[in-house]
Amino acid sequence: MSADAGPAPLSKVDSAVQGLSSSPAEDKGAKRRASSSVPGVFNILDLEKEGKELQIAKETQKLNWHINKSPASLEEPEKSALKKMLTTPPVKKIDLHFPLGLEVTARNLKGVTIKDALDAIYKQFRKKADDELEAPVLAGFEWDKEESWTRLIVHCKKEGAPQPKKKAKKGQEGQEGEDL
Repeated sequence: MSADAGPAPLSKVDSAVQGLSSSPAEDKGAKRRASSSVPGVFNILDLEKEGKELQIAKETQKLNWHINKSPASLEEPEKSALKKMLTTPPVKKIDLHFPLGLEVTARNLKGVTIKDALDAIYKQFRKKADDELEAPVLAGFEWDKEESWTRLIVHCKKEGAPQPKKKAKKGQEGQEGEDL
């Protein structure tokens, strides 16, 4: 571009001057879609207005999951629980409140699953080591409607339940005893 050449007319401005609208912003406003909602999945605020009570999936208490480890690292049978809805009735989003004041939000327009809640918690704690955390194992969730209708209280514990011993080891021990 040379300094003595005049500014070139812009084609977008020219087409608008000629009466043609090339602005996509106007089209988007007219076709705005309602939020993607799935039938049977509620907004937590609507449930509060209606006074509907929440039930929390009991599977969350049996996960034995370290909050600084990825939920994908869980093995069966715990892994199958991740697909279940966290609450009944299902909600689009819910706040998860830790007793020390931290709050994270789990969201899913198709209904918040246990995995969505664990992912939200993991995102907050993934860079912490087990010894940095006072209670690194998820114990479960509690819903206290008197305190806040729209959030669950997260409970953690120091250690998980002992892992059950595999049957293969017991079988090998029995064989060794026979050899003697």
